[in-house]
Amino acid sequence: MKNKIIILAPLVFGLSSKAQLLPSLDENIPYLVTFSKEADKSWGDDDNIQIYFLTIPQSRTEPIYIRIFDPNNGGKIDENQGGFNSKTNFSLYGGKLAHSNPDAKKQDPTGNYKSGVMLGTKTFGDDADYDEKWYSFGPFNPAEGELQPDYGGYVFKLIVEGLEGDDGNLYKISISSKKDENTAIEGGNAFAYEYCFRTNDKPGSVSHIYPFVPKGVVSVKVNTFDYDGEGIVRIISVAKKGELVKLSTDANWVASEHKIIDLEINTSLDIQLVKKNNVNNNNLVVYVTNQYGELMPFYAAPIGGIPKFSGKVVIKPTK
Repeated sequence: MKNKIIILAPLVFGLSSKAQLLPSLDENIPYLVTFSKEADKSWGDDDNIQIYFLTIPQSRTEPIYIRIFDPNNGGKIDENQGGFNSKTNFSLYGGKLAHSNPDAKKQDPTGNYKSGVMLGTKTFGDDADYDEKWYSFGPFNPAEGELQPDYGGYVFKLIVEGLEGDDGNLYKISISSKKDENTAIEGGNAFAYEYCFRTNDKPGSVSHIYPFVPKGVVSVKVNTFDYDGEGIVRIISVAKKGELVKLSTDANWVASEHKIIDLEINTSLDIQLVKKNNVNNNNLVVYVTNQYGELMPFYAAPIGGIPKFSGKVVIKPTK
C-alpha cells in the first residue's frame, strides 16, 4: 500500500486583523466569485460551488459572527450576463465532520460535502437591500464549530453555491465579534482548498495565495483554470526567487509541478499572480496539491508569515 501523509497546519495564534477578511489584505484579491449553474465555464468558475473554512481560537468563549459583503446578485460589483437572473445560496456549518469529513475537502464537491450541522442558510437574488452591504450569520458560540486543534481551533464551514441563472456573484467574507461591523477576533483565520476569484484589473498588480508546506511534502502541483493569459504566476519562498508556473488557457485546467526542498518545510509558499496586460473582469480557479494529489490548504494570513527569499538557494524557473 502506498504511504500517504496527512496535511496538518500548526496552531494559529496572534494573527492581525488582516486575517479577519477573506480575501485578506495580504492576498490582495478583489473578490471571491461564484457563478450560477447556467454560466459558461469560460467565464472562470469550474463547478459553481466554493467552500471556505473559518477558524476561531479554542480559548474564545464570546459570540462570533460570519459576515458576507455584497451577497446579492445585482448592482455594480457583480458580473452581469445580459440581465441579472441568478440566485446564490450561502450555508454555514459547524459541529462534528464539518471540516474533517473528506468530502468537504475535495476539489470537485461531491458526496457529503455538506457535512456537519447546518447553523444558518440564506439564498440571495437581485436584492437591492444587500447590494454593497453586509449580511451577518450569528451570533454563534465558537464551540458550535468543529474542534480541529491542528487548524487553529474551532472550524466553521461556509458553502457558497450558484443556483439558477448565469451571472457571477462577487463577494467577501469576514469573521467578526460584532453583528453590524467588522471587529477582529484575535487569533482568527480562514483557509480554503480551492479559490475561485476575480483578479485585479490594474496592470502591475500582484495577488497572492499562501499554501502551507508541512513535513513530508516533496513536491507540489499548482493547478489553474481559465487564467486567460493575463500575466504570469510565480512562486516565491525561502528557497524560490520566482519560479514560474505553467498557466491555463480559456476554460482549461493546467497543472504545474514544483519540487520542495528541506528549507521550505514548515513555511508558506507565496504563489503570486502578476497582472501584465489590460484584460479586465478576469476570474479563475486555483488549487494546490502535494505529491499524493491531496489538496493543501492556503490561508488568509500565511502561516509563519509572508515568505521571503533567503538568497541561499537558486532554483531555475519551470520551462
